Amino acid sequence: MSVRNLEALFKPTSVAIIGASISPQSIGGVVMRNLLRGGFEGPIMPVNPKYPAVAGVLTYPDVKGLPVVPDLAVICTGPSTVPDLIDQLGQRGTRAAAVITAGLSAQRHSDGRSVQEAMLAAARPHSLRILGPNCVGLMVPGLGLNATFAHTTIEAGSIAFVSQSGGFCTATLDWAKAKGIGFSHFVSLGNCADIDFGDVLDYLGSAPETTAILLYMESIGADEARKFMSAARSAARNKPVLAIKAGRFAEGARAAASHTGALAGSDNVYDAALRRAGILRVFDLDELFDAVETLARAQPLKGERLAILTNGGGPGVIATDALIAEGGQLACFSDTTMAKLHDLLPGTWSRGNPVDMIGDATAEDYVQALRILLDDPSVDAVLVMNAPSAVAPPADAARGIVDIVRQAKLPILTSWLGGEAANRARRIFAEADIPTYDTPENAVRAFMHMVHYRRNQEILTQIPPSAPTDFTPAPDEARGVIERALREGRELLAEPEAKQVLAAYGIPVVETRVAHTADEAAELAQEIGLPVALKILSPDISHKSDVGGVALGLHSLDEVRTTAEAMETRIRKNYPEAQLAGFTVQRMAHRPQAHELIIGMSTDSMFGPVILFGRGGTAVEVLADRAVALPPLNMSLARHLISRTQVFRLLKGYRDRPAADLDAISLTLIQVSQIVVDRPEIAELDINPLFADDQGVLALDARICVTPATATGASRLAIRPYPRDLEETIRLPSGEEVFVHPIRPEDQPAHERFTARLTQEDLRLRLLGVTRDIPPSEMARLTQIDYDREMAFIATADDETGERETLAVVRTVGSSDNTKADFAVMVRSDQKRAGLGSALMKKMIRYCKSRGLKEIVGQVLVDNHAMLNLTRKLGFEVHPLPDSERCEVRLRLS
Repeated sequence: MSVRNLEALFKPTSVAIIGASISPQSIGGVVMRNLLRGGFEGPIMPVNPKYPAVAGVLTYPDVKGLPVVPDLAVICTGPSTVPDLIDQLGQRGTRAAAVITAGLSAQRHSDGRSVQEAMLAAARPHSLRILGPNCVGLMVPGLGLNATFAHTTIEAGSIAFVSQSGGFCTATLDWAKAKGIGFSHFVSLGNCADIDFGDVLDYLGSAPETTAILLYMESIGADEARKFMSAARSAARNKPVLAIKAGRFAEGARAAASHTGALAGSDNVYDAALRRAGILRVFDLDELFDAVETLARAQPLKGERLAILTNGGGPGVIATDALIAEGGQLACFSDTTMAKLHDLLPGTWSRGNPVDMIGDATAEDYVQALRILLDDPSVDAVLVMNAPSAVAPPADAARGIVDIVRQAKLPILTSWLGGEAANRARRIFAEADIPTYDTPENAVRAFMHMVHYRRNQEILTQIPPSAPTDFTPAPDEARGVIERALREGRELLAEPEAKQVLAAYGIPVVETRVAHTADEAAELAQEIGLPVALKILSPDISHKSDVGGVALGLHSLDEVRTTAEAMETRIRKNYPEAQLAGFTVQRMAHRPQAHELIIGMSTDSMFGPVILFGRGGTAVEVLADRAVALPPLNMSLARHLISRTQVFRLLKGYRDRPAADLDAISLTLIQVSQIVVDRPEIAELDINPLFADDQGVLALDARICVTPATATGASRLAIRPYPRDLEETIRLPSGEEVFVHPIRPEDQPAHERFTARLTQEDLRLRLLGVTRDIPPSEMARLTQIDYDREMAFIATADDETGERETLAVVRTVGSSDNTKADFAVMVRSDQKRAGLGSALMKKMIRYCKSRGLKEIVGQVLVDNHAMLNLTRKLGFEVHPLPDSERCEVRLRLS
């Protein structure tokens, strides 16, 4: 349902407390007290047949007796009573309930279902939304709403806090009150039976009173993953979203048939999901609130190069150590900057970064040195530190730089060390809204929060480069291999079969032949050419090298034959239960400077398929140098995945070893991603090793596990992939053909050229009276869409130079409950009256019907006669809006 009826939860005008009590230690008593003390201005109506009044407020015996239909009900009664209460509230017209009660999933209802299932069934006919059960409740301090059994209150602020853990909620409240931190919303989700993270993120992401969203997460249901990813990506584009994900080490290692399954790990997958969603992950409460303060107060970061300015060598070294340990980057000053600092500072200054001005640096020294650093184009941010000195009081230096920090276009962080003297400086910074930290390490951690947040935002908005080559997969060939294995009852493809699947998607593989006997192996070696590699072929042996099932560099036919015989004898003796199908023989790949990599895929129980990249070979688990990402991938996402591993630095080349072809590696990741999208039967996949050097890539070994598909390839992904099936060529009335396809991030440059060729009048009509340039950040948003919630079809054709150009676009953005979509259409000024607008609108209407939407709506200026005529022809109803120059157009979809 997402945001449907959440207004009743977060902006109620009346509240009923079912189970209100006069007992001061009961849940009902505490919730009633908190509501009365919070200052909520609407009716507060306690319901309990036992008492005539609670806390001096007239009590009602039941829901039917309430004089006003409550927007929000808070239920504090026993589990067995909840389903009937929800039904009564729904019949009265209540649209939201916070169920504080615990134990609903464990207790059985009279009809055999769990009480929680019965509760949801009772709510469904009324679209009544449920927070909880087993939750603390919620607070909206701006409304004076404290519908919780928490022990304390909070101030109003602009930060929203959402938690699955009730205990963490109450601890956070206590901690935040001591630090004077206020909240716009404070939400305890409890069991998330109905309202979950995705719903709340959708609501808070567009709430103007909320400037940042903080999450405490324990788990996400498998059926919630796609909704969570869509909501999180949408919210993170609007405001900072930060999360603590608990349970990093809760899941022990499990036996896995593939290296990928063993290496991916549940927490690594969560980390990848949060990163892909644009969420900054932190690990404790202090870090959570420090990070949100930094992001709220500091200027946005445009790069990652930090300059450090200090009056003490020790703090500078500590900050540098912390920065390098976190993977940060020191700025390298220009010659001009070095010369200016040399002229300003005494001869004993550090002559580099960090800039140690020596202990007697005055406030004026700080001011001048900071100005010099801010003028250096190689500096992206500055950390200014101060150690106490009697010669130059810390507060003077703080006052000296305040005005510069306010005017600076770069982020400036401060760290004044010490106690009493430093506290005066910290108050100066706090009053000026300047980020300040007690220690160099905390300051550097704050800077790295900005770095990681920037990287995550880039994932949401970056234009991916084109793939180095187009690959045309042969999906039918891959499907045939997989279906044959499933018909034969096999879950593990033979190595040649796995390589056949890879080759069908354009991944270079070493030629591999199958021999059933040792003599056949020798014959194949002669055909292929010596030297060769020999491997055992068995559906029961996953890791062949672990059982002595791999022999490399065999230079003679006799050696091949005797090695095969010895290998078979050894494995039959040591692993008598293993079924032996023969051997694989392949030519030795002579790539002496190649790196051994692993690319793989496994299926996570929460987020579905995940892609793994890292250092490969037989020691892959020992090295554990890997990173994971959620598919689908493009070139930017693939390169980002590679960059998060240690082997990436080796792949860039060193000494006499040339750089590996990173484009070829990235393309292989994209190809594996496409296999995952197309073939839902694949549960696990390993390419290990994948050779990579300056000549490209080559898959030496591969293994694929398959199971009967229970869903389409696209539906099992947490992020809906590019819907290639919606591409088509359309013939216009003139006979001209145009290619219509869903918009992609790669289309941004062409889309910028498209909008540049629109007239001011067309922009006025499209933007409903507003004419303005579209900034790059918004252009990125228009081309990097969430296909699960919105759609844009563009019509393209080749221009006179053969370059693809955009001629027209139609766009819809669906409501988060998937009931309606807002639409807009734009045709390039020189392409009007060719039938493009009509063709695109008809395609979009068909698409919206296929998605189950109920209606398409939009607004059109009253003088946009062409659009009004088009919508009427397509069956839209046109309604002029009162006191407006706009009409609303609406098409009901059956």
